[in-house]
Amino acid sequence: MVKIRLTRLGTHKRPFYRIIVADAKARRDGPFIEILGTYDPLVEPSKIEVDVERAKHWIGQGAQPSDTAKRLLQKAGM
Repeated sequence: MVKIRLTRLGTHKRPFYRIIVADAKARRDGPFIEILGTYDPLVEPSKIEVDVERAKHWIGQGAQPSDTAKRLLQKAGM
């Protein structure tokens, strides 16, 4: 199964996330299929950048977003 989820980047206590498409069995920061966008929780308001068309494509292909990714996609206008 393919999932849309977050992978963490950044340093200690300075998180930055990528919204990715990855195989469900792959580890959190492991290999991925495609990068859909980014999420920066440290700026006010939180900065969310997502390629909505590609996200719709992957969901149409059967990708399941995680709870957090689903919430971020909704905020991004999907």
